Amino acid sequence: MGSAKVTDWQGRHVTVAGLGVSGVPAAKVLHARGAIVTVVNDGDDARAREQAAELEALGVTVRLGDGATLPEGTELIVTAPGWKPDKPLFQAAREAGVDIWGDVELAWRLRGLDGKKAAPWLAVTGTNGKTTTVQMLASILKAAGLRTAAVGNIGVSLLDAVLGDEEYDVLAVELSSYQLHWAPSLRAHSAVVLNLAPDHLDWHGSMEAYAADKGRVYEGNRVACVYNVADKLTEELVRQADVEEGCRAIGFTLGTPGPSQLGVVDGILVDRAFVENRQQNAQELAEVSDVNPPAPHNIANALAAAALARAFGVPATAVRDGLRNFTPDAHRIAHVADVDGVAYIDDSKATNTHAAEASLASYEPIVWIAGGLAKGATFDELVAKSAKRLRGVVLIGADRALIRDALARHAPEVPVVDLDRTDTGAMLAAVQEARRLAVAGDTVLLAPACASMDMFANYNKRGDAFAQAVRELGA
Repeated sequence: MGSAKVTDWQGRHVTVAGLGVSGVPAAKVLHARGAIVTVVNDGDDARAREQAAELEALGVTVRLGDGATLPEGTELIVTAPGWKPDKPLFQAAREAGVDIWGDVELAWRLRGLDGKKAAPWLAVTGTNGKTTTVQMLASILKAAGLRTAAVGNIGVSLLDAVLGDEEYDVLAVELSSYQLHWAPSLRAHSAVVLNLAPDHLDWHGSMEAYAADKGRVYEGNRVACVYNVADKLTEELVRQADVEEGCRAIGFTLGTPGPSQLGVVDGILVDRAFVENRQQNAQELAEVSDVNPPAPHNIANALAAAALARAFGVPATAVRDGLRNFTPDAHRIAHVADVDGVAYIDDSKATNTHAAEASLASYEPIVWIAGGLAKGATFDELVAKSAKRLRGVVLIGADRALIRDALARHAPEVPVVDLDRTDTGAMLAAVQEARRLAVAGDTVLLAPACASMDMFANYNKRGDAFAQAVRELGA
């Protein structure tokens, strides 16, 4: 279907791969525009049958339990972002010369139709910090009086934002590596890759492929490609990107910024990128204390959000006001309580080693609660970097032995409690053991560095169990 916008879907045969959060809206949108839609789905469970019945009532064909066969006559596939590129369905599509789009690509192609203004996109990706950054960005944009929303991988459908009744001046868009893989024609106003660390390598096949998909967010940027000065991989992705003439590389750093950078000077977030005479001048944006919470990696998130907002022309006062107005989601370095002089911090969202490393760097000394499903991760580098901060460690979850072995190699003097259980009640035991190890002035930190599904439905439930256990300590 080429790179141009498709305005006439009438009679076009489109296959939607996958039901769920993205597939159902995509099928509805395409059907409403006259396309002949067939949905294929690997699963055939109760939820899938419920969604299938809803679509079939509209006249959409749904094939459950068969996501491998390309329906006859397919002219386009629109896939759920999580479907891996090596699936037989996609191999068949490539052999037949059929384009494959994700829901983000579909939303990008449909924007600006039906007489609506096509709001520019400020795009955020990276291994960690995406949701917080995109929420900070939306808060800053709103403080500037702009009509905006945080959408995309944050859990808010881009199709709804693009095709809904509400008009936006600009969208703050969170994008995963999966979504970027399936969005070949996306061209953002400005974008940031916050950081890069090994993640989802089972899906992408290699770190190089993962980084390349993240780097797609810079393609065709018009105003600014924002990168992390402390992460050279992100800067390299900017160098490799094919951008519009005049688009600038803008760095963010926790240190003193150079020209064309945002950074921190004496507790002040400053801008040396979007000011006149940036060789000599800097614009104060906000104080570090305006960032909630003011942990180092969260200050980096704030600087990235500020850079994108400034690229869009937002005044400095809006950066300050937006950061002050921002409240982070639960389970992201959230202070639960102080008990007997010990702070208890819930960072259940730290589901990989990169996120846990940032969390551990925010406190000292720490009693660390860690473990869960490792997802193929190794822990030597994380433990080696964090060893000097550790008062003690409490391990839970299916893959805790991997962390225990890394601790034995790199922090043999640190006391370790290995809880040989994966039931949900293990969290109360873990908190009680952490209390025993901690002394006044310490931080007990839940930063598991692992996924939660061995013990809990999701990281939210894991964080809730931690918070409940802490409350029971203080009762």
